[in-house]
Amino acid sequence: MELHYNNKSVRHAVVERFFVTVVLLAALAGCHRPEPIALQGEAQGTFYSILYIDPQGRNLKGAIDSLLADFDLTASLWVDSSMIRRVNRNETTVVSRRFADLLEKSMEMNRYTDGAFDCRIGRLVQLWGFSFRQRQEPDDSALDSLLAAARGSVTVSHSTPPTISKQYPGTELDFNAIAQGYSSDLVARFLDSLGIHRYLVDIGGEVIAKGEKSPGRPWTVGIERPAEDSLSAPVVETAIRLEDASVVTSGSYRKYYEKNGTRYSHTIDPATGRPVGHTLLSVSVVEKECWLADAMATAYMVMGLNRARDFIGAHPDGPGTKAVMFIYDDHGKLRTYATPGWHQLVPKNQ
Repeated sequence: MELHYNNKSVRHAVVERFFVTVVLLAALAGCHRPEPIALQGEAQGTFYSILYIDPQGRNLKGAIDSLLADFDLTASLWVDSSMIRRVNRNETTVVSRRFADLLEKSMEMNRYTDGAFDCRIGRLVQLWGFSFRQRQEPDDSALDSLLAAARGSVTVSHSTPPTISKQYPGTELDFNAIAQGYSSDLVARFLDSLGIHRYLVDIGGEVIAKGEKSPGRPWTVGIERPAEDSLSAPVVETAIRLEDASVVTSGSYRKYYEKNGTRYSHTIDPATGRPVGHTLLSVSVVEKECWLADAMATAYMVMGLNRARDFIGAHPDGPGTKAVMFIYDDHGKLRTYATPGWHQLVPKNQ
């Protein structure tokens, strides 16, 4: 799920959502012992909320903040000295193993989704104003030039340290559609390494649940109903049980801009270089790894409902196809479509 917070209204909406999330997590914590530890903070231009049960009662906020800050130095487009900014400026070809892993995973998803997911569209995202640069007035010639750069090959070596090679110097990478899911995985692995195996990690809506809330009671995660606009208060559409898995929701209803009566989504179609214009409002994907759920949710938002359903039908046992829910606009009414695997996660009392 891509998150670009470059205006106050979107940030205000995220604050509201974060407050709701914190309240929800507090309610989920229950009253069993040992007491769950709740952490909150900021990372990657958004907020995180982490709830974990540690018999030793350790407060890990400092260590987690450090972990996320270090990740920003790798993948954040908002940090001028980050590795991705330096790679995009062609200042270096030497990258870290984590950067190489992000690139390899991104290109793997590009091949799997037939191009719907693409990390090479950094300049296109910037052109439409969904990044650290101001929105420009795109014209056909500008789009053609940036599309050509976005289709250039980018490869990574397996040397020590790794190096990358770009076919075109003008190709700029953007990991925002995978980075928050990836960072949620990093935090989850950190907790695992400390012997903590009951937790709920939420970084900007990319959620990982491990173990159970309490014996016999899985974690329950709410899925937001698409809002009318970026300032609408969040409302839970449905909830699912989540255990040893991740869920990511990508949507077009909070991250957009309007001009001359037209709403431009933050989701850029790599095939056209333009924001998508279909009726799909949000996609939620459940997968074991959060980076994978993140990438697939973005890919489905690019595809649109019909193409996404065809993709799932063609890959019934593939990554990111088993438990998926779509919310779309049907002539002004919200409709949902979900796979059988998703329905299995919905509590029976809903």
